[in-house]
Amino acid sequence: MTILCVRFQLPPMYETALPGLLGLLEEFTPVVQALPPDGALADLRGAERYFGRTALELASVIRVRALALHGVDCVIGAGPGPMLARMALRDARPGLTRAVAGDEVREFLAGKPVVALPGVGARTARTLCEYGLDTLGRVAAAPLSTLQRLVGARTGRELHEKAGGVDRGRVVPDAVSRSLATERPFTRDELDPGRHRRALLSAAEELGGRLRALDKVCRSLTLTVRYADRSATTRTRTLPEPTAHSAALTTAAYGLYEALGLQRARVRAVALRAEGLDPAEHASHQLTFDPVDEKVRRIEEVADRARAKFGPRAVMPGTLAA
Repeated sequence: MTILCVRFQLPPMYETALPGLLGLLEEFTPVVQALPPDGALADLRGAERYFGRTALELASVIRVRALALHGVDCVIGAGPGPMLARMALRDARPGLTRAVAGDEVREFLAGKPVVALPGVGARTARTLCEYGLDTLGRVAAAPLSTLQRLVGARTGRELHEKAGGVDRGRVVPDAVSRSLATERPFTRDELDPGRHRRALLSAAEELGGRLRALDKVCRSLTLTVRYADRSATTRTRTLPEPTAHSAALTTAAYGLYEALGLQRARVRAVALRAEGLDPAEHASHQLTFDPVDEKVRRIEEVADRARAKFGPRAVMPGTLAA
């Protein structure tokens, strides 16, 4: 049990606290993979030897430190691989780490429905269930050739291995700075699309300013809309080119919002996350003969200098000043 899957119990409006919590995990191991908006994978193989403690003991320390330093509880799943740690997390409870040891893997998986396996969608699950393969134990016991006829050669092989407890995944470290997030909660559940767009404009302006201050550009933008019933919708869009330009981020945010087709939705908060950050000096920019675009970018540079000197509200779009 060397892999932990940690989900921090963040309040709905505090997705931006994740980077600090990832930093807490990185005090134990450098092999940490963020799982926005509120989770992470951590490989503790080196940490177990370094600290002289088991992964379960380190999980308890992590939970105590998250509570003491950040006031955030967490639930933790532990397993010999990332897939099993993720699945164990679903059975975990605050204060109690759910661990799956190597000799318990088959028993742990056997009774679970096929949809519990990461990567198995509704269509694949429906196909398997039609042939009586409704649990992972039955899938593991089925001949490989049968699975390949049902769902394809590659998918069938992967499904057979995973159902049998073979976890070939690994934790891919990604720096905290690989994403930046900001949220705009409403004081009351908001129905007005105009106010939704105003919040998105404000969030995109903030993200753009923070990216430019760090000399970074982002390759994709993620929108999360949280509703009054505590549910949420998340959509991600890859940008035409890596950018830190506020206007481009705003256009992408509006596009993501319009694609949701919300009608009279009671929105509690909107959040934007810039992902795939790279140094601005490594980014390419499509040249244009549009003088307006060049003018806007120059104004943006001047506005950034004014905000740095006089505060974040020194220069802002007229819509936000109202």
